[in-house]
Amino acid sequence: MMLDTLTRFSRRAFLAAGLLMAPVLMQMQAAHAATPAEAWVSENIQRGLAILNKRQAPAARRDEFRTFLLGLIDINRVALYTLGAGRRSATPQQQSEFQEAFKDYAEAVYESRLLQYSGQTLKITGSAPGKPNETIVRTVLVDPHDSRSNEDPLEVDFRITDAGGHFQVLDASVAGIWLAILEHDDFDSFLGQNNDSVPLLIQHLRKLTRDLQK
Repeated sequence: MMLDTLTRFSRRAFLAAGLLMAPVLMQMQAAHAATPAEAWVSENIQRGLAILNKRQAPAARRDEFRTFLLGLIDINRVALYTLGAGRRSATPQQQSEFQEAFKDYAEAVYESRLLQYSGQTLKITGSAPGKPNETIVRTVLVDPHDSRSNEDPLEVDFRITDAGGHFQVLDASVAGIWLAILEHDDFDSFLGQNNDSVPLLIQHLRKLTRDLQK
């Protein structure tokens, strides 16, 4: 299930997956004149960096970071997509509860895990049109302390949508694996092993969130 994602990716890959959803202690380097979507990616990396480097109480940082995160991605759309087949059996109330649990879990995962990393750099290599109103921004992960890893850098792509005049993140790809699609499959697996119980999935997400926040 999705919750095995942390172990299914290497630490380096997991870092890259969260760079835009939780841009912590990182820097963005532009390799060329940026398109609007590329410039937006770079700007928001720096905004997230500023938030998580502030000297403030953890609760205050979490609140500010959550607000930033929810403004950065279309979290409700992503959450419902990852719920997959569970949407057919979930009541409107359960869908709403799942969305809230997913928001809390996403914030907890990226804050707690990505604060461990520093010194990594994303280098924009270009962008290409995706579906209508979407752009795929391509980057590679560069480690200034490990020249050998830079000989074959990890590719990290971001699927960006223009939502009514402002950009939002829909998904991130690490080495060709789109994470929302992976989570969708993981949730379907969890539901298949638990009698399609969306309430059980919600409980599981909440427990994982509590564990991370400890």
